[in-house]
Parts: sequence; C-alpha cells; structure tokens
Amino acid sequence: MSATESIHIDGVWRTAASGASREVLDPADAKALGRVAEGDATDADAAVAAARRAFDSGPWRHTPVAERAALLRRVAELLQRDREEIALTESRDTGKTLEEGRVDVDDVTNAFRYFADLVVNESGGRVVDAGDATVHSTVVYEAVGVCALITPWNYPLLQASWKVAPALAAGNTFVIKPSEVTPLSTVHLVRLLAEAGLPAGVANLVTGGGATVGARLSEHPGVDLVSFTGGLASGTKVMQAAAPTVKKVALELGGKNPNVVFADACATDEGFDTAVDQALNAAFIHSGQVCSAGSRLIVEESVRDRFVAELARRAELIRLGRGTEDGVECGPLVSAQQLAKIEAYVESARQEGAVVRCGGRRPAPSDVRPATGYFYAPTVLDYCHGEMRVVREETFGPILTVETFKTEDDAVALANDTEYGLAGAVWTADPGRARRVAGRMRHGTVWINDYHPYVPQAEWGGFGKSGIGRELGPSGLAEYREPKHVYQNLDPRPVRWFAG
Repeated sequence: MSATESIHIDGVWRTAASGASREVLDPADAKALGRVAEGDATDADAAVAAARRAFDSGPWRHTPVAERAALLRRVAELLQRDREEIALTESRDTGKTLEEGRVDVDDVTNAFRYFADLVVNESGGRVVDAGDATVHSTVVYEAVGVCALITPWNYPLLQASWKVAPALAAGNTFVIKPSEVTPLSTVHLVRLLAEAGLPAGVANLVTGGGATVGARLSEHPGVDLVSFTGGLASGTKVMQAAAPTVKKVALELGGKNPNVVFADACATDEGFDTAVDQALNAAFIHSGQVCSAGSRLIVEESVRDRFVAELARRAELIRLGRGTEDGVECGPLVSAQQLAKIEAYVESARQEGAVVRCGGRRPAPSDVRPATGYFYAPTVLDYCHGEMRVVREETFGPILTVETFKTEDDAVALANDTEYGLAGAVWTADPGRARRVAGRMRHGTVWINDYHPYVPQAEWGGFGKSGIGRELGPSGLAEYREPKHVYQNLDPRPVRWFAG
C-alpha cells in the first residue's frame, strides 16, 4: 500500500475519496515523517456502511466467543512480533521516548490478552429468578452494533486498544478515527487485525480531521455507539452530535489531577526521595501530555520549601531531546500548536502571581537536539492557587503547579477543587489517613504512595467533567454490550384478563 492509502474500508486500503492527503510531522524536528489520506464525511459514510453490513449480515457477531478470543490473542502475538517497529513509529510520531513506546506496545498487548481472557471465561448470561417454576428467565449480553472509536494524539495505540479489544471481544464492528496528528501506529494496528484473520468490514479506519470525520461519525444514524477520548471541548461536541440519534456515548475527557503529599511521607530521607521522584514522574512523563498527569502538587506547608526546592533542582536536570536518542528522558511536545498553548499558560500564571522555580521557557538551542523541535523545559510554578487558569484547566504539557495545605481537611478540599475527577494520589506514612483521604477524593483512580500504574483488570475513567463511562475491566467490556432480558414461559396458558 502507498503512504496515502491509509483509509481501510471493507478490507481494502484506499486513498481519500477527495484525493486529499495530510503531512505527518516529527515533533522533534518539525520535518515530515510521511503523508496519510485526509478523509472526510464521504469516507466516513462509506466506512459506516461497510461496518453496518458486516454487523447486520456478516459472521463476526455470530462467531463463537472462543474464536473471537483466539483472534485477539493472535493480534497480541503480532504486536509483540512488531514491537520494535511499532515503538519506533510511536516515538517518532508522538515525540515520546523509545522506551515509553515499547511500554505502550506491551500495555496494548496486555489489553488484547485481558479482554480475550475476560470474554471467554464469562458465564454467558445471568439467570433471573422469576418466582415461577414454569418460567425460564435470563439476561444475556449482545453486541451494541457499529461503534465509532475516536482516539487522541498522546497515546494513539494504547487508547485504540482500550476500545478495539473490548469492541471486538463483544462482537461489534467499528470505524476508528485516530488523531490527525498521530495516526501512524493505528494504521499498523489495523494491518495486524487483517493479518490475524478479522473478516472484511469488521474493522474500518478513516484518517482525517476531527471537525470532518469525527463530527460525521458522532452524528451518523448508522452508528450505535461513540467512544471518544480527548479534550473537554471536543467531547462536548461529540455528545451534542450524538444526542439526536440517542446513541450510546462513552467519553474520557482528561483531568486536572492532584498529587497530595503529607509531611509524614517525607519524614525519612528515603521517603522524601521517593515522594520527590514520583512527583517528577507524575508531572513530566511524556512531557506532561498525559490525561492522568499529576499536574497539581498539593504539599503540606511544613515541608513545602524543602520539597519544592529539590523538585525544581531535579526538574532542571531532565534531559530533553529526540525520543529515539539514548539518554533522553523527555521528548518534545506534539505540535507547534501545543507548544504555543503551554507558553500561554505559563505567561498567564506569571501574570496571576505564580513564581517560576524552574523552566518557564523553551530550552536554549545548545541544550537540546534537534533545536528545531517543539521542546519546552519542565516547569515548576510555585505559590499557585485555585483561581489561576493554569490550576483549573488541563494544560497537557510539562507544567507542575504547587499549592500548600495545613490540615487533612484542607488537603481533601484542594484535591476536590476541580471540575475534573480522573485521577489523583495521596502520599502518607499513616495507613488510616491514606484510606480516609483516598475515600474522600472524588476521582476515578486514586493511588496511595504511588503514581501512574494501572492494570487492564481495573476500570479507568473519571468523575465530573472527566467523562462518562469506563474503559478497561469488566465495565470496559460492558460499554460495548446491550443487556437483553429473555423471558420464556414453559407452560403457557390463557390469562383470562378479558372476559372475551
């Protein structure tokens, strides 16, 4: 297939119907990695039609569960076969380090294996006691139908797997639209699905813009479910577009995540070192372009000066550069637009009274290679408060804000002072306090004395404006199913409700 044949419909790779294409840039040097097809509503309509035919008339939803699970496991094996190639693609496309790309491929592999195991080990339904020996009553779970899967630019392959694996396990067909900024690893994944033996029309891919392809998929009457991961503004538009057809909607819309550090977590040198190290990890992995990034440090006042000073010292030492280079710890931001957004947030923070402890600028050309990339120095902003834009809005970049507290109640109030509720963490040596604070935090994931790990067996999603629905875990499979009650009367007789 040629580079611009990145649209996959009914088992065939093709160019956009309009003939348009888009350049994909390497954020490390702003040079072109290649071109992909720039699809539009016409391509989206064709993809939905193919998915509709495959669901209504094709074999996939009637394929035995064991066979569907076996295909998912074949995909997992192919992902590991191509691990280095995919990791390199992900690194070059998103800017993340090559090691992060490898971890992503392994996590994607685990997601496919998890949903294969989950679906094959299920009972297949639930028997309901109807209170009558002559009645057999069950609740069964069926595929939703045609799913539109819209994924973000920061973890394109990982987020695709969180949607594709459960959708296929449940027997659905789908159209996937990756971010127009980072589409390359999704193209590779769809190639592997075909190689694994997925029937034509089950998996369809349209590369193109969110305002065209994404909008059309969200409103399309032939789509039964939209699963979207991305920003709040775009998620709101998806929900509005889906409303007239009353289709199912699942949204993961990011977070403004608190990392709460109590003084007792820093009482020993080892505890202090660990808490500082994890605060760096929480805020700056993948240059902060993570929906669950711990971008709000909320630290107890008695240790704040020491903690922030050491945090800023270490943040200044983070090695920036092309993600494929040895020794690089943080890559560039994904685009010039994202870089400009981060600069605007830092400038607004300065104007609102924040103190820059480190960073707050693009690195000097001599400090990073290549110097033409979209790099921004890891930034620690001290003396922040809840009225600042940089504290309230999801910045999605290497910015860590610092707030302080005196009491446990103050800490919880600050942690919950956000419209979002995706994730958060609490650091303390007191097990009772850890459980109390975690229980009071209104976030979908709460880590105690850790930050960022997840497992595919546990649900992922948030409270408030972080979205609706869940990915991963049993609930992640349930999103792609409809429950159906089947009530069978084994001994039917006249009711005689009416005299006749």
